[in-house]
Amino acid sequence: QVQLVESGGGLVQAGGSLRLSCAASGLAFSTYAMGWFSQAPGKEREFVAAISLRGRRTYYADPVKDRFTISRDNAKNTVYLQMNSLKPEDTAVYYCAASTGTPGTKNKDEYSYWGQGTQVTVSS
Repeated sequence: QVQLVESGGGLVQAGGSLRLSCAASGLAFSTYAMGWFSQAPGKEREFVAAISLRGRRTYYADPVKDRFTISRDNAKNTVYLQMNSLKPEDTAVYYCAASTGTPGTKNKDEYSYWGQGTQVTVSS
């Protein structure tokens, strides 16, 4: 059974940082491109960042470029999202997802597995 379990969310003041983790089990982790998506209340789930199988290529949505960094440790079956200079508009539930499709894809339909999400709240 495939499981993606996110952690690291919480409440932080604007300008602060959080590091999200996503631990994967039940799949050959190194054969999946990984992504992070966010979903704010009343909005569609949106692409945040993605990383290729070996971590050599990373992809970001424009609003988070230069603030967020995605990385992965295939030995630990874990993908991370370092979030710096957080803004109130970053408030959302953050989901990690695994894809065997095009690395870096922003298309949710290309991701086969999803975690349950972790809440990030940024206060002003």
